[in-house]
Amino acid sequence: MRLVLASTSPRRLDLLKRIGIEPARVAAPDIDEDPLPGELPRPYVLRIAAAKAQAVERAADEIVLAGDTTVAVGRRILAKPEDEADLRRMLGLLSGRRHHCYSAVCAIGADGKARTRISDTIVAFKRLTSQEIDWYVASGEGMGKAGGYAIQGKAESFVRFLSGSHSGVVGLPVFETRALLLAAGLQLG
Repeated sequence: MRLVLASTSPRRLDLLKRIGIEPARVAAPDIDEDPLPGELPRPYVLRIAAAKAQAVERAADEIVLAGDTTVAVGRRILAKPEDEADLRRMLGLLSGRRHHCYSAVCAIGADGKARTRISDTIVAFKRLTSQEIDWYVASGEGMGKAGGYAIQGKAESFVRFLSGSHSGVVGLPVFETRALLLAAGLQLG
């Protein structure tokens, strides 16, 4: 069996390599990632991961793996910031409070069955000063990231508590991913 990663995220590719998995190919799924009206974060991230996996063509000897990560404050989904003002708004929402980082994974095996798993990680940021927000926004690191931050970078200095999967917050929960790939029929070391 060959693995197809339905993601162009360098972070997901790196996380797979950390556990000894090298995809045979990488494909970019083209889907609409907008939340549906009233959609809650957990069902949203599961739906998007499955849609990404289903959007990539799969040969008979291939397993397709896709993932999606979202940050949620209560029922609010914090997608990727649109601009610096949006990033500031997100950091203000995250400041001094706990939030959930949902990371869903979907694998479609040779049998055509879609298997999904989700990790729910609770992250708490320290109360951020306006200078810290300015510093982080100026770094550019939060742009293009769910929730407006990259835990594997400068934003890790804001984290006062984490319960769950650090790799899930980065973008691919490796424990859940490995279990899914085994269930889908990929031979792992």
